[in-house]
Amino acid sequence: MATQTQYIIPALGKIWDNLSGYAWALLRIAYGAWYVPKGLAKFFGLWGSSAAGTAKGMEKVWGLEPGTALGWAYYIASLELFGGILLVLGLFTRPVAALLIGFLYVAAFHYNIVRPYWWYQGGTEMPLVLLAVAIPLLLRGGGEYSLDRKWGREF
Repeated sequence: MATQTQYIIPALGKIWDNLSGYAWALLRIAYGAWYVPKGLAKFFGLWGSSAAGTAKGMEKVWGLEPGTALGWAYYIASLELFGGILLVLGLFTRPVAALLIGFLYVAAFHYNIVRPYWWYQGGTEMPLVLLAVAIPLLLRGGGEYSLDRKWGREF
């Protein structure tokens, strides 16, 4: 038997109840929007970032050949830019989340692991948080306010 939540401030209960349906969409949109500038930065060399810089890091950490590293850097840029846009729209949410999980697993446990834990030192903290958000997106999909749901088909 479900029990109703007893709010500490009862006047806020109606607000929380009315807005709770939008929470999943807000999370998905904010998460997707977070990636878009990262992808733009890698493609167009904005804000001190670039695909070439990402590739140099891969060459240094993993010893990848320059051409291979640059290919992976552009893959990551594409995933961030186009995957981020798709998440904002709620379109192909599960496949994008699955690709992000793979990318973030590698980022956390094979790339950033050589640095200190904290995000401001380039460590594993941020990829782990982003990985943790991608997993429920894979499991639940785009949600009620997504193009996946509007289209009536999801993966």
